Amino acid sequence: MLARRTGTIIFTGASGSLRGSANFSPFAAAKAALRMTAQSVAREFGPQGIHVAHVIVDGIIDGDRARTAMPGVEARFGEDGLLHPDEIAKMYLMLHRQHRSAWTHELDLRPWSEKF
Repeated sequence: MLARRTGTIIFTGASGSLRGSANFSPFAAAKAALRMTAQSVAREFGPQGIHVAHVIVDGIIDGDRARTAMPGVEARFGEDGLLHPDEIAKMYLMLHRQHRSAWTHELDLRPWSEKF
């Protein structure tokens, strides 16, 4: 990427990147560190043409793992209450395709029905 002066690095975070929760201090510490790493890498490599982004994925991703671990999860969270993997992928591709005059550094993905 450096030789071509182009490319994209995307770090995947979680809401723990921004705030801690009870019983999740190790997770929050790790995700906050990842966020700071993404910011540092962006400042180091952005001027060299490398787009660095941090994506906060805040919610349950719809898939076999979630459906196996939490039977009835779709009914519990409602229609489109889970993050669809294809929609997440579209956002990652959008980040990769962004023009460098308007790079996004941080993107927050969450279901529409999340209660703040």
